[in-house]
Amino acid sequence: MSLVDRPLYLDRIAAFIDAPVVKVLTGLRRSGKSRLLELTAGLIRDRGVPNERILHLNFDSLKWSHLRSAEALDSFITATLPADGRVYVLLDEIQEVDEWERLVNSLVVGGRTDLCITGSNSRLLSGELATYIAGRYVSIDVWPLSFREYLDFTAMYSDRDTSRTDEEFARFLRLGGFPGVHILPFEEPDAHALVTDIYQSTLVRDVLTRHAIRDADMFERVAAFALDNVGNPFSARRVAQYLKSQRRTVRHETVLNYLSALAEAFVIARVPRYDVRGRALLATDEKHYAGDHGLVHALFGYSDQRLPGVLENIVWSELRRRGYDVTIGKVGATEVDFVATRRDEILYVQVATTIAASPETRQREYAPLEAIPDNHPKYVLTLDPLAGDQTGGIHHQRIPDFLLADTY
Repeated sequence: MSLVDRPLYLDRIAAFIDAPVVKVLTGLRRSGKSRLLELTAGLIRDRGVPNERILHLNFDSLKWSHLRSAEALDSFITATLPADGRVYVLLDEIQEVDEWERLVNSLVVGGRTDLCITGSNSRLLSGELATYIAGRYVSIDVWPLSFREYLDFTAMYSDRDTSRTDEEFARFLRLGGFPGVHILPFEEPDAHALVTDIYQSTLVRDVLTRHAIRDADMFERVAAFALDNVGNPFSARRVAQYLKSQRRTVRHETVLNYLSALAEAFVIARVPRYDVRGRALLATDEKHYAGDHGLVHALFGYSDQRLPGVLENIVWSELRRRGYDVTIGKVGATEVDFVATRRDEILYVQVATTIAASPETRQREYAPLEAIPDNHPKYVLTLDPLAGDQTGGIHHQRIPDFLLADTY
């Protein structure tokens, strides 16, 4: 099967091939890291490197289960690759190897290995490894498909007319961005079943087992609460109170630990609030978003009630994918959905299903942006068909158009 290039990531990887840095790809399980390693191996071959100098192993495969210790893997690499000259090692889901940090350090110290690794845990670069290879790695976050990438996949693997962006966005909205969902022509129930399987395997392999969580039922209830409340502010204490109302008792400290474990596996992400006027992060009323919005519909089904939060999730993901740091903006007594910063850039973004329902709805979305006394770009993003106007420096834009824009 042909592989679709993902230039957002592949161009960054290509820039560091043969550079003295470890390429570290992290992201939610099944977000496309393995395919990117396959594409990376192809790039290396295109540079004239013979196959015998390239080693690509995926530790999700039982084929390599006998190599899940640092010593066994090191011996295999030594025996398989030439003893001199430049070699290229690509290790997929490296966290499955015991004491893998020692192996990576050994390969880096050796000096002749161009190394690219992937993992499904945000703490891959914490602890000893960060000390070992400080200043000698580049970290690349890999996300499920953006809307633009979804269109590329759809054009490659189906006969759908991708020029009908409204229809395709509606499908992307309901199915999410996991690449495996869009390689075959799945109907919605089958796609949701696939995403649910990804979710369950992530919980078991990357969270429950790794963190030795004993109360799986309570953990899954906390995870479900977080995904059912994307875009809504909540605290660990509120989750504990909700579960108590369901006759399930849990300490809020335990909820905090569960939420942190979910974030480490990229299932959710915590987004803090930021006082725009005071220019300070706030400690309360943070929000959480899903690593892919398809998780929400797969677990709970599609509903208009969840639509505003899911639309926020899609926009938040796109901003993060493009390298923006994102917070929730507090402007006096009002709120801006997103304050996005990237180096010296700042964007202010409001997300709503529609502002055409009434003048009051429009004013509710515009007022917080109008209260910000600077000239940085400001957007109100909706699904309204007639979006595209600009009032007082505020751009009203359709969400699909925003997602497909080259720049903001």
